[in-house]
Amino acid sequence: MSVADLFQPLTLLHGPAMRNRFMLAPLTNQQSEMDGSTSEFDLDWIAQVARSEYALVQTAAATVEASGIAFARQLGIHSDAQLDGLTRMAAAIRAGGGLSAVQLHHAGHRANTLLGGRPTPASALRMDQIERIRDSFVAAARRAQRAGFDGVALHGAFGWILSEFMSPELNGRSDRYGGSVENRARLTIEVIEGIRAACGPNFQIGWRLSVERYGLRLEELREITAHILDRELIDYLDLALWDSAQIVEEGTFRGQRMLSVFADLPRKRVRLGVAGKIMSAQRAAQLLDEGCDFVLIGRAGILQRDFPLQVKANPYYDSPRLPVTAQYLRAGGLSERFIAHMRRWPQFVTPDSV
Repeated sequence: MSVADLFQPLTLLHGPAMRNRFMLAPLTNQQSEMDGSTSEFDLDWIAQVARSEYALVQTAAATVEASGIAFARQLGIHSDAQLDGLTRMAAAIRAGGGLSAVQLHHAGHRANTLLGGRPTPASALRMDQIERIRDSFVAAARRAQRAGFDGVALHGAFGWILSEFMSPELNGRSDRYGGSVENRARLTIEVIEGIRAACGPNFQIGWRLSVERYGLRLEELREITAHILDRELIDYLDLALWDSAQIVEEGTFRGQRMLSVFADLPRKRVRLGVAGKIMSAQRAAQLLDEGCDFVLIGRAGILQRDFPLQVKANPYYDSPRLPVTAQYLRAGGLSERFIAHMRRWPQFVTPDSV
């Protein structure tokens, strides 16, 4: 497909259509207030990307429980006290013409005790604790809806609580939430079903899935994804790869593109997107040929806030080469808090830049 195809609209199973094929990836940036409330830096960032013609903007990962925090200055959606700032974020995205979603997150066994987090290993949770966490995801989705967001996206990647339950290595339970892949996926499906029941037919639900590390098994993840797609439980699947071009290195699908393992699944009306080193207009268009319905822009959007507009103006647009200086990011509008977070990424900010 051509770059022009990236600017074709895309209908979703629930709610309004995406105006094009660009979604802003959920980007951790550690610039909220210490209690999880929205900061002026959050609002400025959202205002920048809202003007950039993304079809859908996802927030950074937002805590559904205070005890499920992973990072300092992590955005929160676990309290009604956070609604005012979230409402302002949703309004800014809507004013820019895009759809909006809060990424719902719970750190599970990776919760940060130094920040008041309480690690919750999947294998050690009581049944009532599992049900509480499930209900916290649903309550957070209702807050997102009350704040004016078009939907939510579940963070089911990187070993956080939903991903943790999926892992046979991290989940040693022998009850209805452990053992078989169906049981290990039960929490994710119950969260999705609970959100749909609470938020109604016009609310959009996305699911971020990763396939690497934390004992995850690609074959199992493909199986449960096929089930979720067949039941049309979600509006879109966000496949979080470190590189959208990566190749499966072992197992049943060895030698295949990781993306193709999921793109080849029948998905009815559910849409598929991928994230992972999408740094140019041509690569984004190529991914439509490889089976994606849309692309998620992460690093390229940090480097250039208006990546979709750059692509629209230049079908051969390519992102600046990494690493970049802190001054480059600062001049582009990134806050000092966001820049401090990016310094933790390898080879993103030159180490001697100020």
